[in-house]
Amino acid sequence: MAVRHFVAYGEDVSIISTHALTRTFGPVVAVSNLTVELPTGVVGLVGANGAGKSTLIKILLGLIPPTSGTASILGFDCLTDGLKIREVVGYMPESDCLPLDVSATEFLVHMARMSGLPSHVARERAADTLRHVGLYEERYRPIGGYSTGMKQRVKLAQALVHDPQLVFLDEPTNGLDPAGRDEMLGLIARISGDFGISVVVTSHLLGELERIADHLVVIEAGVLSRSTSTADATQLSGAMLVEVTDRADDVVARLRRKGANVAIGSRAGTFAVELTDEAVPQWIVAVVADLKVGLIRLQRRRHHLSEIFESEAVTSQEEAAHV
Repeated sequence: MAVRHFVAYGEDVSIISTHALTRTFGPVVAVSNLTVELPTGVVGLVGANGAGKSTLIKILLGLIPPTSGTASILGFDCLTDGLKIREVVGYMPESDCLPLDVSATEFLVHMARMSGLPSHVARERAADTLRHVGLYEERYRPIGGYSTGMKQRVKLAQALVHDPQLVFLDEPTNGLDPAGRDEMLGLIARISGDFGISVVVTSHLLGELERIADHLVVIEAGVLSRSTSTADATQLSGAMLVEVTDRADDVVARLRRKGANVAIGSRAGTFAVELTDEAVPQWIVAVVADLKVGLIRLQRRRHHLSEIFESEAVTSQEEAAHV
């Protein structure tokens, strides 16, 4: 796959823009007054089942019209330019949708030709894309004989085969074991980092999005809850992570006698010390040295996405209780 170098889209330029976007299905409001800008890179789209993620993607792909409001993607109007959008955008669905009685090569060549590529170009693109996702040696086998991980790779490949500028990946690690999830996340990182293709990925696994996403958009019941860079969402917390070789209980006891607030970690030899005093790091170093204990790690702790969303959920419940 060729490396892309876009002039039209910089790091701070939006590839997707919505304004007061609303979509209803009878009395059900799937997307409500959504105004958001999605930048280039890898964007994580977060939300529970029924939050409106799938409806939003269908609107952006030009498959269904909004009830009101506007949306554009790569400069195209989602209401009037659906065909043009689908020429430059790829989509990996969550559902099982692969033809089981054909090979990966046959399927990708068909999808490439459906996108308008000539036959010889479609075959070249299919081979290149299958090599990229790690299926080149298996490309002539019927898809029905593939493992779950291999089928996920085929779905990813068909989203990339027409050389899009942007891809939507809907729960790409669904059904994969830990090793398969790691490999898929690595592929997604390469799509953006090596090939310059922007990615919008939906996932309910916040730890995965924390690893690969540059930006996060959170939707709850069709309403925008948060839009922020991952760096801002996982900024440094007010605690130091400490790991020692031994005598962790003695280190903790001494730090507490100095007035430090210490929380024991789940792994032996680890604990977190709140930075309630500027001298806390010096306290840790002095105690460890005095006890002649090996210091493995001493670093500022970062917030995790799960902590942020759990905090917001608690806040929402407390607000609801006071209404």
